[in-house]
Amino acid sequence: MIHFTELISSVPGITEEEKELHLKLFKKEVVPRKTIITEKGKPERFLSFIEEGILRYYLLDEERMKEVTFAFSFAGRFSSAYDSFITQQPCRYSVETMKETVLYRIDYDSVQVLYTETRIGNHIGRKSAENLFLSKAERELSLLTQTAEERYLDLMHRRPEILEHIPLKYIASYIGVTPQALSRIRARIY
Repeated sequence: MIHFTELISSVPGITEEEKELHLKLFKKEVVPRKTIITEKGKPERFLSFIEEGILRYYLLDEERMKEVTFAFSFAGRFSSAYDSFITQQPCRYSVETMKETVLYRIDYDSVQVLYTETRIGNHIGRKSAENLFLSKAERELSLLTQTAEERYLDLMHRRPEILEHIPLKYIASYIGVTPQALSRIRARIY
C-alpha cells in the first residue's frame, strides 16, 4: 500500500514548504462502502488519491434502466471524474466506493493554488492527468479492438486486481456483456 504522505515525500525535488502545502490542502476522508462520491449531474469537485479501497465509475443506461460500469480505480492511484473536474461542468456519470475507502482529496480551487504557488504542483498534476488519460485510452482501445473474451483475458493478465476484488456483475458490465455471457466465457477459459 502506498501512503499519501510517503508519495508526496518521494517526489523528486519537493521542498519542505511544498510538502507542507500539499499535506495541508489534501484532506483525508474515510468513505463507507457503496457511497457515491461523485454524483451524475453535479460537477466533480475533487481530485483524489486512493490510499485504500476501490472506486467504480458507472452511468445509467436509461433505455434499459441498468447501470453500465466503465472504469475502476484502485489504491495507489489518483482518481477523478476528470473531464468534469477540469471543466467544472456537471458530470455525466457517477463514482462510488466499492468498499470502505481512504481518500486524500483536494478541491478544484486548491489545485489551482498548487499550480500557481509550487513548482512541484504542476509536476504532480501533469502525472495525474497523464495516468488518467492512459487509463482512458487503454479502455477505449480495448473496446474497439478486442472481443469480450479477449477483454476478459486481458483483465486476467494485466489487471488481476479487478478479478480478485470486483463482483462478476460489474466485471460483465465493464467488458460489455451480460452476466450470463461472462459465465460462458469463464466456462470456456477455466
